[in-house]
Amino acid sequence: MEWFKKRLKNIKNGLVWAKEKSQTRFGFYGWMVFLVWAKTLYAYGSDFHWMHASTPFQFFLLIVNPLGFTMVVMAIPLFFKNKPLFYGAMLTLNGLLTTFLYLNVVYFREFTDFMSVNTILTYSSVNQGSKAAGAVSFDYGDILFWLDIVVLLYLLFRKRIGQKSQVVRKSRAALLMMLGFFFIMVNLVLADIDRPQLLTRQFDREYLVKYLGIGPFMGLDAYNTFDTSQVRKSAKPSELKTVQNYVNKHYAGMNSTYAGQAKGKNVIVIHLESFQQFSIDRKVNGQEVTPFLNSLYHSADSLSFDNFFHEVGQGKTSDAENMLETSTFGLPQGSLFAKLGNDQTFQAMPAILNQRAGYSSAVFHGNNGSFWNRSNVYKNMGYQNWISGDYFNTSGKRSTAWGLKDKLLFKDSIPYLEQLQQPFYVKYLTVTNHTPFELDKVDQDPNFQTSNSGSKYIDNYFITNHYLDQSIQEFFNYLKKSGLYNNTMVVMYGDHYGINNTEDKELAPLLGKDPSQWTDLDTENLQRTPLIIHMPGLKEGGIRHTYGGEIDVAPTIEHLLGISTKDYIQLGQDLLSTKRSQLVVMRNKDWITPDYASISGTIWDCHTNTVVENPTTAQKKLFAKLQSDANEKLSVSDSLNQKNLLRFYQPKDFKSVNPANYDYSKSKTLARLKKASQQSNSTSLIAKNGGNSTASLYQTNAAEK
Repeated sequence: MEWFKKRLKNIKNGLVWAKEKSQTRFGFYGWMVFLVWAKTLYAYGSDFHWMHASTPFQFFLLIVNPLGFTMVVMAIPLFFKNKPLFYGAMLTLNGLLTTFLYLNVVYFREFTDFMSVNTILTYSSVNQGSKAAGAVSFDYGDILFWLDIVVLLYLLFRKRIGQKSQVVRKSRAALLMMLGFFFIMVNLVLADIDRPQLLTRQFDREYLVKYLGIGPFMGLDAYNTFDTSQVRKSAKPSELKTVQNYVNKHYAGMNSTYAGQAKGKNVIVIHLESFQQFSIDRKVNGQEVTPFLNSLYHSADSLSFDNFFHEVGQGKTSDAENMLETSTFGLPQGSLFAKLGNDQTFQAMPAILNQRAGYSSAVFHGNNGSFWNRSNVYKNMGYQNWISGDYFNTSGKRSTAWGLKDKLLFKDSIPYLEQLQQPFYVKYLTVTNHTPFELDKVDQDPNFQTSNSGSKYIDNYFITNHYLDQSIQEFFNYLKKSGLYNNTMVVMYGDHYGINNTEDKELAPLLGKDPSQWTDLDTENLQRTPLIIHMPGLKEGGIRHTYGGEIDVAPTIEHLLGISTKDYIQLGQDLLSTKRSQLVVMRNKDWITPDYASISGTIWDCHTNTVVENPTTAQKKLFAKLQSDANEKLSVSDSLNQKNLLRFYQPKDFKSVNPANYDYSKSKTLARLKKASQQSNSTSLIAKNGGNSTASLYQTNAAEK
């Protein structure tokens, strides 16, 4: 009983102390910071689902990241001497921060994304029928966002708080503001430790909010928006002429043997996450790592390329997508999708194929719709359907940190795929073969024994390679059973490297190399990724040794479909053209050809794997010309994208994409697909199957099915 009395007395003393402190301006400031911080954490947990934090460190950052920004903002009224002005400003700032937080809550409930400056400025176009603000049902828990303001107004009006009128010294107010900025900087450092290059790559708004908080994210987004607008304001239509001249000069044309071979066929692009060329035909412990992909690679019905390089920058996967869809490079720093994608003008394959040949389109990916800003970028590209992780069951062991496992992605996509109107252009983004290449034991093939390289990273890489291979084989089996196979061209490509160059010494013996003899050119050669274009009945298939990169995929696909690219702004060249260049340009200004490579300014002989020490005069001229060509290609791409010059260009047979025409909400997408597939003239697979689903034809050995 005595213990209880003491505890009760302590609580009473605490309340008296809190009441006493609330009478001072400094105490009131402390309460304001606490209340805004508490409401932010409530939103983090109740609506933002802790932003998929997966480690104690990430949870720690989530708990502390609202503090610095809130301290800085709420310190502003401390400089005011006038008492009513001080309390009025405090409540106003509390209300503004709460309103901003609540708008993000409402927006997140509908779009699973956070509001950007561009979202606010273009509200009418993104609202899409009053979905964002008014149409989302009110949650009773939302009262907690506003309850403190109502209570504080009442207490101030009744003079229960704010009785003391002493002014906070300006030096103390400045110190509090500086302390808030210090917390923000420490937060940035800690965030960069857990997620390197967070600010430069800016690949996902959820990641930025998770690591930095909503306030700093909005500040960063405002800076990026202003910086981009300034660059684009200075752009002139006449600058497009330079780009057009470059494109016309470097247009390689079609190869008459292959042009139109895939005309009218469905196109399925499979994005092989982190998959490198050296895994093709690779054996470990006498077993093929990717037996099915090997069979496609060598098939007479395939066009395969063994000197195909990724050309991504910091945008990694998003850079690969951009090159695939638009035949332009990513940015020198960061991701084009994340930095410019909100209002970028594209001439991308979904729109081109739709307008030129009546293709429907969709992307299937088991991750968040906002990742890499895809929910905005895909609209600007003209994708009709974006089937993200929101459409799938991604709970428990069905997903990795990067989204739904590949076998489940392919299988669970069928109810949507079969409703698409044919011909369709579809892209699958796989994730299981993503660093750190960890796969649950139940998903691993018990008959496959991986390497013993001394590097867990490499050994796991072959395990996830093997899983990816099985996933694609299961999907192909379905294509054949469902009848899609004979009328479909499947394009498979690796987006970027998987094994870091820090693992080269451990990887070298597996590739038949002496680790002590490993060179920078060997590392550059590892930047090859597979490109396999498979189509039943393909004439003159086989392995091609031409040098090319991701920038060249779009014109290659379009020419196979019989669509001329001459009037489009595309920097790549058809990989099958007899007039194409053999110069492959990397995003960092390195380059490689069949004979020479430039790596960080050093010229290498590709035949001898040695540095060119004493180049001849002719070689010097050649190297200077190749470097100049590489620089020009990147410069043209950067000018085109950073200044958004395509808004000034209207080619024949192409209309600019209006993103407001696309709605990716699940309810609208499901209704749209169902309605189209049930029409009498529907060309969907399910319609051709008498309205019966083909999902039962899909067989998988996935443990989580």
